Amino acid sequence: MNRILLILALLTGLGTIQAAGDYKTSAEYLALRDSMRRAFNDGDSTRFFPALERLQDYLLEQNDLHAYYTQRCNEIVFLMNEKHIFEAYKLARQLGKELTEKKLDKEMYMAYNMLGHLNRYCGNRETAKEIFRKVISMMEKAGYYESMPPIYMNIVNVELNDDPEEAHQMLDKALDIARQYAPDRVFDIETRKSLSYYNSGDIPRFLEGYKQYREGVAQGKSSVHGRSMDIYYEAYQGNTDKAVEMARSDLSDDANETVTKIYEQAGRWREAYASLRQETAQNDSVNNVILSNSMQGFSDELRVYDVEREAARIRTITMSVIILLLLLLILALGYILFSHRRHIHQLKRAYEHALESDKMKTAFINNVSHEVRTPLNIIAGFAQVLADPDLSPDVEKRKEMARLIEKNNYLITSQIDEILELASNESSATVNKDDSVAVNSLLQQIIKEKLPYAADGVGMSLDSRLTDDFTIKTNLHMLRRAIVALTDNAIKYTPQGSIVYGASCSQHLLTLTIEDTGCGIPEAEAEHIFERFVKLDTFKEGIGLGLTLCRNNIERLGGTIRLDTTYQAGARFVITLNTEEANH
Repeated sequence: MNRILLILALLTGLGTIQAAGDYKTSAEYLALRDSMRRAFNDGDSTRFFPALERLQDYLLEQNDLHAYYTQRCNEIVFLMNEKHIFEAYKLARQLGKELTEKKLDKEMYMAYNMLGHLNRYCGNRETAKEIFRKVISMMEKAGYYESMPPIYMNIVNVELNDDPEEAHQMLDKALDIARQYAPDRVFDIETRKSLSYYNSGDIPRFLEGYKQYREGVAQGKSSVHGRSMDIYYEAYQGNTDKAVEMARSDLSDDANETVTKIYEQAGRWREAYASLRQETAQNDSVNNVILSNSMQGFSDELRVYDVEREAARIRTITMSVIILLLLLLILALGYILFSHRRHIHQLKRAYEHALESDKMKTAFINNVSHEVRTPLNIIAGFAQVLADPDLSPDVEKRKEMARLIEKNNYLITSQIDEILELASNESSATVNKDDSVAVNSLLQQIIKEKLPYAADGVGMSLDSRLTDDFTIKTNLHMLRRAIVALTDNAIKYTPQGSIVYGASCSQHLLTLTIEDTGCGIPEAEAEHIFERFVKLDTFKEGIGLGLTLCRNNIERLGGTIRLDTTYQAGARFVITLNTEEANH
């Protein structure tokens, strides 16, 4: 029911803050508003956009900027529901810029709300929740209590699968505020809460909620969740096939999710699994549409700035990189999906395994799409500035732009390398250990290579107890890749201070240490950080595979790696390797 709830969250904000006068009770306004609402609910773009334009013009005549910008938000949501994500993104950016230029600080929560919906729609769930909470804080400061319940409902829609208890607390908050400031929303929120009882298996409370819902309908009330309530009630009565038929007829894009739950509650695992596969395929299709729209939009923007041969050359290079990265990403996703699905042996076990695979895939898409898209935007932006003949930044600014382009190109390359190398390691059974590696020389080379990427003032040094001619037989590439991954991790989390490499050998055991003076790592996370996609700070760049790849490489070389939890000045990682075959 993601599509329906998204519509609800904005349509209910139409009349929250009124300008001077009583125009909202006039027949002209009500006709314009209802015409737009019907076209919105029907998803009919041929009727929606003209109706929206007429309503916006009317609101400007009434000088009600709050209601006008609410309608601007409705346009963005309509585009999202029609899967025109990039167009919605551009309008959201334009909305934020316009509110800023006009100094309408009290209305800025609308721009943030749209950003939250865009992140939620594209799968960035944690970012969406954080933005929605910021929206609530802004609305409290502005005194817009009437419009706050829909924002709480936005958080509920994201939290319901992640943390049901938190979602129920948000529903209670939404109810408390609605009863005090927006009584017309109480019935819809209570209906949504009753649906959550069914999904959590609390059938008695669902039945009580359904009884209250029917009483409300008899009194002339309506809820956007009414169809789902009737469908789940039929399922509870044992009319599974009828409930499924109603869901497929009435719920459109959300039918598969509801049908899966109905079959699961009925214990019909074969049908549940089939419906789950349809739902997964549908989600994959949505993700592909989102990526396709976004990349086509980027291509259109680049063509606008194609004013001379240099700009055309930069555009060609940028698009080539994007296409290559997308191909590599598709290959990696295909490998992961194939690896998960080939282990399905029996129906119920396959159903449970498919659920877990879907969660892992979603996390992977969210991490990779976000971490690749951000540096690509930076590279494209600076490339356009450098190519613009109307701009002439001085030499230092051009050098800084070139440095940032190089840094973000390195970020993209290293992230793709991590994915491919981890996949390669998992598919390869043997490791060639015929390289003769001079340990001090290797560490000095890495320091020289990585020093330019460290924060200003951060020193990098080697404290080795080995002689310069000390060598070890191992795989040079895998050892170097592990040390580079630890170095990148230290640089990322060390804004000031130093990064020190240590090397010593005792009783045929080579010990390498990399310590920094950064923010450190809690002792409780000492093992968790080596798992896939784990990032203790979600705002740092990276997809959470660096330390996983590092441990994988070291263990395949016959060694170990751990976090030294006794070190308190930052973080210290310790690598140990057997040197019985070392040459001195």
